[in-house]
Amino acid sequence: MTDGIDATQPLWFYDFVSPFSYLLLEQHDKWPELPFVLTPVLLNDLYRHWGQRVAYDVPAKRIFTYRYALFRAEQLGIPFRMPPAHPFDSTKPMLLSIALGSDLQTVREIFRFIWRDGRDPSSADGFAALCEKLNVPNGQELIEREATRAQLMRNSTDAIAIGVFGVPTFWLNKQLFWGEDALPMVLYCARTPNWLDSKEVKRITSLPSALSKA
Repeated sequence: MTDGIDATQPLWFYDFVSPFSYLLLEQHDKWPELPFVLTPVLLNDLYRHWGQRVAYDVPAKRIFTYRYALFRAEQLGIPFRMPPAHPFDSTKPMLLSIALGSDLQTVREIFRFIWRDGRDPSSADGFAALCEKLNVPNGQELIEREATRAQLMRNSTDAIAIGVFGVPTFWLNKQLFWGEDALPMVLYCARTPNWLDSKEVKRITSLPSALSKA
């Protein structure tokens, strides 16, 4: 039995493979004072559904992404250390997050293990160290439960159904806000939701494409 996401609530979608999800969560004190539900989804599932090429498959884009993540961390004053290899398989920490309830403290500690301490949560030793850090002696057993795996799949499916295409993404007032640098827009729209109903926003929202699909 899995629980579907409640799209009437404020949601925040993340994947531990994303350095920008880490950077955004580290700015949690700046978020709108709303009860965002932290919702883990598999980024690769989103890419696969929407037919997007993974950024790390483009060598120049991969280099820029890592440099920009480091730049943003330094700009924001957030401790940052890349894990030993990237991308890595984030399935284990994602499943562990679900098994432990995906509460703020747990999610933050997992992100910090990876992106502050520079550890690999996908290896056997790395995952064991993560479980020790979280004081979870039965982590491997937790992530092997069918219900836990089914919930992660359900999260990704439900996220796709409301249009989520990447992480980190806020879902607020049934609107998507993607990226670490979208936080100012989230804050503005939380205070001034009618901006999204303005004439120009409506015009560009329904703007047609001048190119035919291949």
